[in-house]
Amino acid sequence: MSLRAIRGAIQIDVDSQQEMRAAVIELMTSLLAKNQLTPQDLVSVIFTCTPDLVSDFPAASAREMGLGAVPLLCAVEMNVPGSLPRTIRTLVHCETELGKDQISHVYLRGAVALRRDIAQ
Repeated sequence: MSLRAIRGAIQIDVDSQQEMRAAVIELMTSLLAKNQLTPQDLVSVIFTCTPDLVSDFPAASAREMGLGAVPLLCAVEMNVPGSLPRTIRTLVHCETELGKDQISHVYLRGAVALRRDIAQ
């Protein structure tokens, strides 16, 4: 087993608790599935949101989907002019047998524009 870091992001249409929760669950479910991970494989998860997202904490949604035993942290993304709005990003630390070249970083919806080179 090796410790790996996996990136992901998703953009939402509006800042609402319901939209954020659905997006976090979509993002994390996809990231776990594409990397053949279970909650037991996760070491920690960091979420950031752009400053225009204030309706909820992404970690609350992650706990609801069964990641309550995983250390979770939320932060605000830097407010860089011209950056993609309404975006939730994650950095997942996990233990896996996958090599670095086998990791699937997951960028969904409008967030595909952030990393077209590695978006799934």
